[in-house]
Amino acid sequence: MELILNYIGIIGSFALAISGALTAMHKRFDPFGVLIIAFVTAVGGGTVRDIMLTGKTVFWLEQTSYIYFIIAGTFFAVIFRNKLGYIQKPLLFFDAIGLGLYTIAGVQIGISFELSPIICIILGTITGSFGGVIRDIFVNEVPVIFKKEIYATVSIVGGAIYLTLYKLGVSNPLLQIVPILFIIITRLLVIKYKISLPSIYAKE
Repeated sequence: MELILNYIGIIGSFALAISGALTAMHKRFDPFGVLIIAFVTAVGGGTVRDIMLTGKTVFWLEQTSYIYFIIAGTFFAVIFRNKLGYIQKPLLFFDAIGLGLYTIAGVQIGISFELSPIICIILGTITGSFGGVIRDIFVNEVPVIFKKEIYATVSIVGGAIYLTLYKLGVSNPLLQIVPILFIIITRLLVIKYKISLPSIYAKE
């Protein structure tokens, strides 16, 4: 399980690094700025999660392979930015992949710490979405999670599906694949069809 979790995290860091790098290039940051935004996007959520857990070392301080994959994801985005089409669609695609992978990683870490189901789901949501929150703050944008567009809700439901399958004894790799695909596909459908939560504000 730990090995699978590590692979999920590394792939997620690569995808989110691409998302962060594309955002930074869209804002015309210099190369160092692009790398920093890619880094905080990839590790922000997991860092917040690990700080919250007593006795848990921040993951990328121990597993330096994450740093190399973040650098690789940044270079990938820089080199292939013109072939990816213009920024917005590939940005959302890689962001959805990172959301799916990191949500499940966060829930599983909560399970390994024998935390309650609701806390496991919260940790999954933090892991999956807070890197994007930090990224958006750094580039002076309102984080997507705080808008009416469905983002965190997808992560919460995906985490709940993973936890349910785990309690039912579903084995790997189906245990990971089903909720990860659910999050990625649902998030992309939300974007495509512009599905959003009801607004609490009166129309002006």
